[in-house]
Order: sequence, then C-alpha cells, then structure tokens
Amino acid sequence: MVPIEKLQQIVERFDYLEARMADATAGDDFAVLGREYAELKPVVEQIHAYRRLLADIAGAEEMLGDPEMRRMAEEEIATLRADLPEAELALKLALLPRDEADSRPAIIEIRAGTGGDEAALFAADLLRMYQRLAENSGWKFTLISETPTELGGYKEVIGRIEGDGVFARLKFESGVHRVQRVPTTESGGRVHTSAATVAVLPEAEAVDLDIPQTDIRIDTMRASGAGGQHVNTTDSAVRITHIPTGIMVVSAEKSQHRNREIAMQVLRTRLYDLERQKADDERAATRKGQVGSGDRSERIRTYNFPQGRLTDHRINLTLYKLDQAMAGDIDEVIDALIADDQATRLAELDP
Repeated sequence: MVPIEKLQQIVERFDYLEARMADATAGDDFAVLGREYAELKPVVEQIHAYRRLLADIAGAEEMLGDPEMRRMAEEEIATLRADLPEAELALKLALLPRDEADSRPAIIEIRAGTGGDEAALFAADLLRMYQRLAENSGWKFTLISETPTELGGYKEVIGRIEGDGVFARLKFESGVHRVQRVPTTESGGRVHTSAATVAVLPEAEAVDLDIPQTDIRIDTMRASGAGGQHVNTTDSAVRITHIPTGIMVVSAEKSQHRNREIAMQVLRTRLYDLERQKADDERAATRKGQVGSGDRSERIRTYNFPQGRLTDHRINLTLYKLDQAMAGDIDEVIDALIADDQATRLAELDP
C-alpha cells in the first residue's frame, strides 16, 4: 500500500492550497491554485475515507479486551476488514498519475477510409454517434469544419466537444473504426466492409506552445463542397500550412477571420498532440498492451450491422447493442476501456 508519509504530504499540500485560496491578500494565481486544488480534492477524499476505515478497525480491536464487547468487536472487525481491499483499490486509483489533458475540451476528427461512398456515410454515422453521446453526457458539441459528399456522408469532419472530463472519456476512441453492413448503394444485398478513422485530440491553449509566424504559411481560396448551397462563392476559405511539419489545416466557413481562428486552433491542437505522441512513443516499449497507445492506424472497433454487434478488439469486448451504440450509448465500452487502462497502470505500480 502507499506509504502513510506520502498520504500525509498530499493532505498537507491540499490544506495549504485551501488556506492560500482563502487568503484574499495572498496575491497568488488563483487559477493555478484552483486547478491543483480541484485535482487533489478527490484524492484527499479517498485518503480521508481510507484513514477513517483504519481508525474504525483500530477502535474495534481495542474492544477485544472487553469480554462483554468481544463478540460484537470481532463481527465489526470482520466487516471492516472486508471493506479494506475496496478502499485500498479506490485510493490507488485516485493516486494514479493524471493525464494533465484529461480535463481539456477535445477536438475530434473523423475521416472516411477505405470503402468509398459507404465509408463517407459511416463517417457521418460516427459523427451522429458522438454528437448524441455529447448530448447524453451534457457536453457541448460544435462543428468546426466539414467536407460533405453528394450522398450525405463526409470525407472529413472536425468538431469540438466541451464539458466535464471530455478528453478523459473520449481519448480511447482514436483509431480505425470498421463497419460491416449492406450499403444503401448496393443493389445485390452483399455485406461490405468499410472504415473510418477517428482522432481525438486534447485542445491546445495558446500558452502550450508558441508557433512563430515564420513557421506558417496562410493561403486564402474559394471553398469547395458537395455542390448547391455548400459551395462558397467568395475567397474566404483559409488554409494554414505548418512548414516544419507539413501539417495543413483548412477551414471553409463564411467568415475569413473566423476561418483563421479555427485553422489556428486546430493546428495548435495537432502540434500539441504531436508532442504528446512523441512522449508516448518514448514509453511505448514498456506499455505495448495499453489501450491508450494512440496508434490511429490500429483497427480498434467493428460495427457489424447484420448481427447487431459491436466489438472492441483491444479489450475483446462484444456487445449486441449496436442500435443503442449508434444512438450515442457507448458508455459501457468507454467505462471498460478506462478500467482496462487503470488496471494496466496499477500493474505497473506493483511489479
């Protein structure tokens, strides 16, 4: 178990932060203090719960010397000790190193992969799935940019999701999503396999990294779309190219000024994610089994419509609830992925 001294250090740090935040004359950066305070609060709550349990056990053990209280004390000790493993596990989970990006909004990018028109239609289905998940979770989903197809699909679509714990819950969605179904464009009724890729990135802030103006090239151009009302007849679309990495971002909304903001936001997020990926790669040798490896070329999930089956290949989880999943009800899968990640990290702490 975690050393008692370390637990005491965490509690003392929490008490210090609480006192500093209560002192209006301290002159501290309350935003910084508030973030650390909020991160430590659930940890300290688990520490207090664990300590109360240990104190209750110690108190019951003291009653063992009293013949009249001995039987009741033995029963209480047995009950309390049965609760100890669960309390220790809850405390260990609370003490796991946090991903500092977990509390950030997420940028989600969905792209049609192999499968032509059917892949683009599946990309649209995935977009609706995540939009409904956001709605069910009380999050805000904002469409940033889209490249629609004639049949109502998407070659590419990018959105922003804001809310409590968004990235923490969605970060394992990155990868190749495969669909098996009879396409609406298929007259023979044969099951086809198509794919779309999903990338979930923690939104970067301006303070996270500095992008020199000399490192980017900004071009304006006429937007193109699926035709009709989607075609932009003014040169308002913006393409920003990050010269050192070759990363290119396009935004084609009506306002050129807004397009610059959107494109810079997405570029900043992709560069921030690139830095995170480099750090992850350095740890990959010892964490090959982790579901959060972030390899977006990996096939992570299959949606089989004829059988109504959803399978997540990373944790060998199969659910026959495909209709509910496509309606945004994928919390069971997300919870299982998070639990698997936590188990992997706990195993690393206890070799």
